[in-house]
Amino acid sequence: MIPMSVAEIANIVNGKAHRVDSSVLVNEVVTDSRQAVPGAMFVAICGENADGHDFAATAVENGAAIVLAGRPLDVPCIVVADPVLALGALAHWVRKNRLSCKVIAITGSSGKTSTKDVLAQVLSTAGSAVAAVGSFNTEIGVPLTILQAEAATEFLVLEMGMRGLGHLTYLTEIAEPDIAAIVNIGSAHVGVVGTIDMVANAKGEIIATLPSSGFAILNCDDPQVMAQVGRTVAQVVTCGEAAGSDIRATDVRVDDQARAAFTLTIGDASAPVTLQYHGRHFVSNALIAAGVAHSVGICIENIAMALRAATPTSKWRMEVHHLPGGVTLINDAYNANPESVRAAVDTLAAMAAGRRTWLVLGEMRELGGSAEIEHTKIGEYVAAHGIDELMCVGEGAHPAYLAANGISTINSSWVPDPEGAIIALESGLAPGDVALIKASRGIGLEVVVSALLQAGVA
Repeated sequence: MIPMSVAEIANIVNGKAHRVDSSVLVNEVVTDSRQAVPGAMFVAICGENADGHDFAATAVENGAAIVLAGRPLDVPCIVVADPVLALGALAHWVRKNRLSCKVIAITGSSGKTSTKDVLAQVLSTAGSAVAAVGSFNTEIGVPLTILQAEAATEFLVLEMGMRGLGHLTYLTEIAEPDIAAIVNIGSAHVGVVGTIDMVANAKGEIIATLPSSGFAILNCDDPQVMAQVGRTVAQVVTCGEAAGSDIRATDVRVDDQARAAFTLTIGDASAPVTLQYHGRHFVSNALIAAGVAHSVGICIENIAMALRAATPTSKWRMEVHHLPGGVTLINDAYNANPESVRAAVDTLAAMAAGRRTWLVLGEMRELGGSAEIEHTKIGEYVAAHGIDELMCVGEGAHPAYLAANGISTINSSWVPDPEGAIIALESGLAPGDVALIKASRGIGLEVVVSALLQAGVA
């Protein structure tokens, strides 16, 4: 973070300094009191489960210089009407007045975090890059990422999640990106906004505010993404496997670990790429990263070299573990929607090579009224794509179990909770098995992975 005084911050956010020397410098911003260090500003956020104001004293004890608060406290603080809005206002001011870097924003129904991670690694070969940590993609995470940048930062990579119509507009107004990318548009968040067309409309907001000097990086293999083209005045760069794509992958193939290789083509130039990510669907992510990199002037040879070197950096996304007992465990428990589950199933099948396969599936959330039918379709898809064992966890995933149950090509089971899954897997997995754990974040199937890693199963 570029250091700023308490007086400067208070002026920017229209706040009132309370019980503090206004000349004190702030050099970091945190929202977790446990992460407070000397010189930090702790933002007291009222969440669903806790009120950050209750932890303000702890933050100061841990070294925080100031608290950004929604009410006066008995600690050094800047009092504002709404700490979250004030955080956004501060980030916007810093972006406009202190940063000279290229700002890149990425959204998508699935794969945006992995795309962000790959892109950050590619850009870092050409200059100083700051990128969102994990899935810092909300009205809190985006400002925090902006504030991590320094004067010398050359590339700032932001991930933007969508929680409803107007949300991405708000985030882009804070960040004012020079480049924006849409990885894909799927059924995730249908339960939030209503229909797939409304999801597309909400996702398309990310390119609507781009300047004419900017670039919109679009997945041309996704019709919903390409339907957003008319919403931007920026130069459009298309990425995909389709003929005519500006950034294209041809001769795509996967090895026995489902790692993709392809020929990257940009204009008349081409270069070979072999990814270290497991899953053919990462080709699309790599192309989006290549599109952004090309737009900032990185040559195809350096893009390809960086793509070949890129490795997963965010947890619980197609993490592959080879357990002592001979089981291969794939941890993809961070999130799930119909499109990402199908991609994960395809990857599981490709990695099996004749070994017994397990899909441990928890509920895919935010599907609204289509939840039952989407889970039913997933059950049918799993049964039709060579998976041996489908274990569904929780009531939300029960329709997938019902759809696959009784089909002779697959063994289908259901357990009520993650603890039941742990018990069943510890006794059911055998050496050589390949097991994929997949669910929406709120289901908490990462505990299944932790238990299996600790047990070493089989």
